[in-house]
Amino acid sequence: MDLFQKCLNIAKDPWHTRWICPLLLLADAGLTALIVWKVPYTEIDWTAYVEQVTQYLAGERDYTKIQGGTGPLVYPAAHVYIYQILYRVTDQGTDIPFAQIIFGILYLMTLAVVMACYRNAKIPPYVFPMLILSKRMHSIFTLRLFNDCFAIFFFFVAIYCYQKRWWMVGSAIYSIGLGVKMSLLLALPAVGVVLLQAVGVGNAIVHASVIALIQVLLSLPFTLHNPHGYLSRAFEFTRQFFFKWTVNWRFVGEETFLSKRFALSLLAAHVSLLVLFATTRWLKPSKQSIPGVIMSIFSPPSEAKQAQMSARVTPRFILITILSANAIGMLCARSLHYQFYSWIVWATPALLWRAGYHPALQYALWGAQEYAWNVFPSTNFSSMVVVQVLGATVVGVWYGTRREMAGGLAGKHQHVE
Repeated sequence: MDLFQKCLNIAKDPWHTRWICPLLLLADAGLTALIVWKVPYTEIDWTAYVEQVTQYLAGERDYTKIQGGTGPLVYPAAHVYIYQILYRVTDQGTDIPFAQIIFGILYLMTLAVVMACYRNAKIPPYVFPMLILSKRMHSIFTLRLFNDCFAIFFFFVAIYCYQKRWWMVGSAIYSIGLGVKMSLLLALPAVGVVLLQAVGVGNAIVHASVIALIQVLLSLPFTLHNPHGYLSRAFEFTRQFFFKWTVNWRFVGEETFLSKRFALSLLAAHVSLLVLFATTRWLKPSKQSIPGVIMSIFSPPSEAKQAQMSARVTPRFILITILSANAIGMLCARSLHYQFYSWIVWATPALLWRAGYHPALQYALWGAQEYAWNVFPSTNFSSMVVVQVLGATVVGVWYGTRREMAGGLAGKHQHVE
């Protein structure tokens, strides 16, 4: 019983993550190397990326004319620059085993940053194994070579910088990630709320300007030729996804999935959830009512009050706020494809823990999610599980943070009930 109690104490005490994380990383490094060595590579988008980069290197700067085997180029400019480098170091994209090694290293680097973010938020050790056990996540990185891998790396590096209060560095890195894939826009409302409370209105506007300026600079070679073409392709909000590839809403049927009413309903749900979280959870560090927050935008608080508010924007608050905004976006997205799991899998453990669910239920929900995302092609049942787990995560986080003090994250949170 003494040994069991000691193990239980270790599992609940965040202090022990300092030695548990290196062991988990080492174990996953061995697993990742084994996957690259033994599991056959699967061609999906790599050849298309290479074809698009080839046209860019040949001098094409009109986004509407850059095509690949899977269709037109639909990612922002940083994607092109990254895959241009990969194109050069992999013998014009032909040395795929070397590309897999690069992505394996990228996977481990991203995992290390995720673990660092979790440690900064003082999440207990028993949560961490969920970060390394995903079959689909290893596949996305080392067997598919998707650009989401780079985007999610910049996303978590930005969160880490915010947690360390390197505010401007975090915003710059966030913008670079946004320059790889527009999926980072899902977290933008939470990023804005965090910065507003952490650095004040004036500085938050400066951060927004920096984020926008980086996008302008990244896109400049393309926007000088065809600005509308670049924006319409790199940030295409009206893209129509095929029902056959959807992972999440298959169970509603193709007619409903393709309907405008369904799309508008999801958009309304997305906006409503963002407003609910912002007004009842994300603005807690301000210790103000909603009218008070609005007034503070036009009449900023004193330096002393701003410093007190900023101090309540803790690493845990930053992580959970940004990840919850991302989860809301994923829940309300009309179509998720398999590579989108990279935006979910490393967020779910922290959010399920913050929801206050029993550890057994946390692992059960995580397991159900992992099962559903490994069903190919998706079925009515698997897609229903995807949506239900996302729903349970979002509802759980909102309900689980209801008793926090204003800014609340300095108080003790009961990890295990």
